[in-house]
Amino acid sequence: MSDQSPPSPEQHQFEGDYRPADASTSPASLDSINVRIEPADFAYLMRLTDALNTTLDLQTLLARTSELVRAVIPYRIFAIFLLNERANDLRMRFQIGHTPQVERTRVPVGKGVVGQVALTRQPILLNDVSKADYYIDAKPDVRSELAVPLINKNRLIGVMDIESEQADFFRPEHLHVLTMTASRIAQAIENARLYARVSRQAQTLEVLNEIAVELASILDLNPLLERVGQLLRRLIDYQMFTIMLLDEKGETLITRYAWRFGYTHAPMRRIPTSTGLVGAAVSEWRPINVPDVSQDPRYLPMNPETKSELIVPLFYKGRVIGVLDLEHTRTAFFNEAHERMLTTLASQIAIAIENARLYQAVRRQERQLEKDIAMAREVQLRLLPNEAPSHPHADMAVRFLPARTIGGDLYDFLDYGPNRTAIMLGDVSGKAAPAALFAALVSGIMRAAAAQQPEPAKMLTLLNDALQERKLDSQYVTMLFVLWNDENQTLQVANSGAVQPVFCRAGESVAVKAEGFPLGMFPNVTYEEFSVATQPGDAIVFVSDGILDAENEKEEMYGQDRLSGLLCASRDLPAQEIAEAILADVSRFQGSKDRFDDETIIVLRVR
Repeated sequence: MSDQSPPSPEQHQFEGDYRPADASTSPASLDSINVRIEPADFAYLMRLTDALNTTLDLQTLLARTSELVRAVIPYRIFAIFLLNERANDLRMRFQIGHTPQVERTRVPVGKGVVGQVALTRQPILLNDVSKADYYIDAKPDVRSELAVPLINKNRLIGVMDIESEQADFFRPEHLHVLTMTASRIAQAIENARLYARVSRQAQTLEVLNEIAVELASILDLNPLLERVGQLLRRLIDYQMFTIMLLDEKGETLITRYAWRFGYTHAPMRRIPTSTGLVGAAVSEWRPINVPDVSQDPRYLPMNPETKSELIVPLFYKGRVIGVLDLEHTRTAFFNEAHERMLTTLASQIAIAIENARLYQAVRRQERQLEKDIAMAREVQLRLLPNEAPSHPHADMAVRFLPARTIGGDLYDFLDYGPNRTAIMLGDVSGKAAPAALFAALVSGIMRAAAAQQPEPAKMLTLLNDALQERKLDSQYVTMLFVLWNDENQTLQVANSGAVQPVFCRAGESVAVKAEGFPLGMFPNVTYEEFSVATQPGDAIVFVSDGILDAENEKEEMYGQDRLSGLLCASRDLPAQEIAEAILADVSRFQGSKDRFDDETIIVLRVR
């Protein structure tokens, strides 16, 4: 027994203006009702138009419509259904008085009162629902029902439905009001939908742009794939997601990332491209959107919960490199908008994946190169003597600091018989590995020639001729070759373009003016040789150009004057301490400025 009483005259004061000539209480259509437009119609339509024109939000629009209808029809149960054209059913978008279970119900077109209205596009007024065989008893207390179609530009978009727990509640004037309302709200709903679509598209484009920018900054493949899955959830509320990449042969798809119901899924699957929906997407070069996987013979049962699936191939430079695979527990979940979004984003994802792969390949090569360079440094250090020799009248020391892991400077101390040592300091053009290799070549040739114990000028000539026979473009070496005779404390000096030695005696310094062309640059070159007599307390320093050319933050060079001053100031110290002092002073001079060249120092102090 309903507690809803018939409306009072006061309640129907507005409706009382509607008196169709031939009112019917049976299922009715607009064609069966002769509606006379009253002044109140215009007032109602004006209020309705004002209410609809003030918002483009669909839910607000539907709520205001329900309020206007309630003002003239004192309903307790109200609903607006909108048509889903893909599924051909009606879904409740707004309701008053219905249970949550009823609200989630989908009404197929042609089923029930609402479905009949959608099918026939005609209103239905039932004052005794028990007499209609198509009535669906969703709410047991309902006795009468009134439903009208929502039509815009000859296209059905939904149904407006009112139910009452009282028999014979609805009258023709109610039908008239609801019909007028439907004719206006249909256009407003379409405008709101269009606005919502445009807003969603703008938001989607913004998200797509954000995703593309973020993905371009991730160069590690595994974090990249995980981030792709996270970002896609901003666009599509999927429940299962997989990224599969093709193997090197392009014959098998391998799972590289999988996500299931909020958790990363570990198992790695391998699927030949000749099987499954994912294989079809690869072989057919197009997205595969399956509303119901149980009806598609290509589907490989992987997840029993899956009902619908969308696979989009990843293209890069005219080839497929993998697929994005989205799954859902609802049938027909993925629509054309999802497909368009994923297709648009797939190209950016493919580029990001290939960039990450390339980065990984480069990193592998870099690690291998670093390993090779470390080995080359070890070889280079083994080629260079650990310490300088010692003589009764000569204290010698050496310090070497490469600008990079390996350098182009080379030095050596060669045994020229009793009381004689050849000192060699060279600088190969270039830096790093190429310079170190060329230095090794020069060192090997020199050591072979040293067996003949040639004088310094003769040694430079031999080296130049040998390098001319093995000429390499843009490769040469500057070298200072000095022979120390400990018996008479003399130096024989020959130079092929290296820094001239600095000689300090009694606090006065002078450069030994030995010059010459770099080795390997010109054929048939001869070199000068100078003889320098020393005295106890003299200090001589041989340096590579990395010392004199060292720069500070003001772009000033260290220079020979600073070197000479420091040498003379520390000439009474042991040779090792002099070398350390020079290197420390150069480092202080450079400050935070990066070292750009190898730095080598050899000190000879006469005892």
